[in-house]
Amino acid sequence: MRIEAITLRELKMPLVHFFETSFGRTYTRRVLLVTLQSDGLEGWGECVAGENPYYSEEYIDGAWDVIVRFLAPALLGKTLQSGRDVSPLLAQVREHRMAKAALENAAWDAEAQEKRLPLWKLLGGTRREIACGVSIGIQDSHERLLEKIETELAAGYQRIKIKVKPGWDVEVLEKIRKRWPEILLSCDANSAYTLADEQHLKYFDRFQLLMIEQPLWSDDFYLHARLQKQLQTALCLDEAIHSARYAEAALELGSCRIVNIKVGRVGGFSEAIAVHNVTQKFGVSVWCGGMLESGIGRSHNVALSTLANFKLPGDVSASKRYWKEDVIDPEVEVSPQGTIAISDKPGRGYEIRKDLIEKLTVRKDEVK
Repeated sequence: MRIEAITLRELKMPLVHFFETSFGRTYTRRVLLVTLQSDGLEGWGECVAGENPYYSEEYIDGAWDVIVRFLAPALLGKTLQSGRDVSPLLAQVREHRMAKAALENAAWDAEAQEKRLPLWKLLGGTRREIACGVSIGIQDSHERLLEKIETELAAGYQRIKIKVKPGWDVEVLEKIRKRWPEILLSCDANSAYTLADEQHLKYFDRFQLLMIEQPLWSDDFYLHARLQKQLQTALCLDEAIHSARYAEAALELGSCRIVNIKVGRVGGFSEAIAVHNVTQKFGVSVWCGGMLESGIGRSHNVALSTLANFKLPGDVSASKRYWKEDVIDPEVEVSPQGTIAISDKPGRGYEIRKDLIEKLTVRKDEVK
């Protein structure tokens, strides 16, 4: 594959319902898509950086700039044998993993099309369907949260995850468990607590949670390891896992018993596979996290989730939970049993709705 041009598009996509975490509330998603043109093929990728540098240091305007000025020029004119070739070409630029992932994943998509292989098979996946859970943000009231959980359980989702923060945690979990004592339930703190909250977090053990996700600092392994020793509930690391090296260090320290793999957070499919392999070596299960992706990023999450060690339901839920219209055809659908069937079509398995993408595009740039 010879990279001839790279196109960036910013889409403005309003959410069906606002999504709130400890960072704040999102009503409309600014979506950054990249397209690699190569030998008549178009590989599509999505940069999952948020509107603000709150989840990580990356944000959409910074990602746009670094792609245009540094990353795209490093790829243009190069001939790639596979998507794995992208990462070494971008290595001179430090960090900016979400920006790099958009380009690398687009190259994997193009490679799958070129080889007439489903992307999931190219990645080494084995599952013909994947189990799905949902992530439910902080709501305006406890009652509204319970209504949303009831809706998602009726839709068949196999795991419910709620966002928590000080003041929106124990009382909420008590009400959920009183109403649904048996459901698979977890919570995500997005680094909303400190070690000073250790005694408070011990209360969470009463709720038989699958996991508490990233309760402490986003860059920490050591204090999570200390906290894990004090809790019966498994900790899961998200923001702290940047790469396979980070995963190995965290698991050797005993910082967590579960790992969330987000392909954008770790820099692309190559590193996501490496993180998966490390967790498999340690006997630690993983699941695929979501970042409010459009259907393009969502299709990549579906493909990644077919790898063998993705044993827990991920946040790869249906398009209609987030978007009135998604930019792929068909949209991602979840069965009444809470699963997504895997397509054998070459590439990502979903067609691109270019007409809708053009309609939603508010900014566009082509680098040749």
